[in-house]
Amino acid sequence: MEQLRSAVLATATLFVGLSAGVFFAYSTSVMLALRRVDDRTFVDVMQKINSAILNGWFLGAYVGALLAAIAAVLLHLGGTHRAALPWLIAATLLYAVVIVVTATVNVPLNNQLDAAGLTDPAAARAVFEASWNRWNTVRTISSAGALLTLAIALLRH
Repeated sequence: MEQLRSAVLATATLFVGLSAGVFFAYSTSVMLALRRVDDRTFVDVMQKINSAILNGWFLGAYVGALLAAIAAVLLHLGGTHRAALPWLIAATLLYAVVIVVTATVNVPLNNQLDAAGLTDPAAARAVFEASWNRWNTVRTISSAGALLTLAIALLRH
């Protein structure tokens, strides 16, 4: 059982780290680069990214992070394994913020941008960019916090 606890905790840490890296990369490079392009290019590239990111590699890590974090919490409920539990709960809650923000803000913005097409890229960008970036920063900070708390959980484990 101890090997299972360790493996699930390591998997949660890996998957949260991969997801946090995606959000961090957007904040620190992708969106900074796109800030410098014209409206049509911005909308076209973001539409392509929105489509490309829906792949098994990203979705496996993104969803797997939450599932593994929840499993780690459940596996650490036992009396002698509780030292990591508060950190695991914190990580799970922080990562749940990522899921909720993505589902309620970023994905609807992505869908709205996709639906806008390229007929009026300036208007589509004006509605999308600042809000999407602001909420991606929330996802970046929350997922980084989840990663940090999982690292502490690993140390406590």
